[in-house]
Amino acid sequence: MSKLNILTKGILKENPVFVLLLGMCPTLGTTTSAINGLGMGLATTFVLMLSNVVISAIAGFVPAKVRIPSYIVVIASFVTILQFVMQAYTPGLYETLGLFIPLIVVNCIVLGRAEAFASKNSISDSFMDGVGIGLGFTAALTVLGLVRELLGSASAFGVKFIEGDGILVFVLAPGAFIALGYLLVLFNKLKTKIK
Repeated sequence: MSKLNILTKGILKENPVFVLLLGMCPTLGTTTSAINGLGMGLATTFVLMLSNVVISAIAGFVPAKVRIPSYIVVIASFVTILQFVMQAYTPGLYETLGLFIPLIVVNCIVLGRAEAFASKNSISDSFMDGVGIGLGFTAALTVLGLVRELLGSASAFGVKFIEGDGILVFVLAPGAFIALGYLLVLFNKLKTKIK
């Protein structure tokens, strides 16, 4: 499989949110705004890329009995680095995303890619897979956050463009489910037309 195919399959064919329906906890919990969705997506992409590379490099040396715990240690190491960097350079975003940052360690997208792809493929392919899946996740979270922010707060990326409030339900948890449902329908319609 070419590097381009590996990269694009995570964005379109195997999009973690719109196709595989993985990572629903951070998807629904952090997307109250486009900035939050973008921040969570990029944070997850960082961990995906680096953990895929390391797991691909060590996969041949890790005994089968301790494979999953070893992968979790690698992922947790990168999440810890990410937490320190976010606390230092983006404290507002770190506070907003809160508990969802440490939960990247047990995110089924990250652990699933480690087990299903990185442990069985080359370092360069694993890196491209991490980039592709990460960008797909980032795009999905950003779009969902933007839709919720547009409808719920009448703003985009924090910039208010209409006076007053939007539709309150889109700022709340039920709005995340409603917006995600419509985006899933739209994504699947577009995907069938592209084929």
